[in-house]
Amino acid sequence: MLAAPQEPNDSDLVRRSAQGDPEAFGELVRRYQSSVFNVCYRLLGERAAAEDLAQDAFIRAYQRLSTFDGARPFGPWMRRVAANLCLNHLQRPPQPDLPLDEEAALPAGEPWHGTQDPAMVAEQRQSAQALRAAVLALPPRYRAVIELRHFQELSYAEVAAALDRPLSDVKSDLFRARKLLAQALHTDD
Repeated sequence: MLAAPQEPNDSDLVRRSAQGDPEAFGELVRRYQSSVFNVCYRLLGERAAAEDLAQDAFIRAYQRLSTFDGARPFGPWMRRVAANLCLNHLQRPPQPDLPLDEEAALPAGEPWHGTQDPAMVAEQRQSAQALRAAVLALPPRYRAVIELRHFQELSYAEVAAALDRPLSDVKSDLFRARKLLAQALHTDD
């Protein structure tokens, strides 16, 4: 009985990518495209911009594979590349653009399957939309720490590493961001 071939780990894929293997980098993109898009979407709040910057993040990562420390995990490094691109994008002056349909840009949420109370589902969606609006209203540095800590579930140390900031600054920003979110969500009642 033959054993099934093992999936290559991220370090192997990074090494092969740096040696010019496009299939290896394609596999890294497949593994991390959802989490990178989620970082971009939660920081930017616009689907089209998030898709563009997620793609740019992978291009930048590919160009900078030589700077990646193979002793560290690839996922947090990749999300840091994406978060930094988004933060840089948010700091630029706004460019005139075609308005996006905000309703289409928001995730639809869980479909109703008939087993849940429709009123409860509607209330949950409304709460999720209020939270999303409150997060998007935060200054970019606070939005980034909330996204990485609570939505990407990184540890405090991983958030600090991802944003290349001291741990004390990350903790302080999280405290302030949570306070602002609490104020925004309680004033809407």
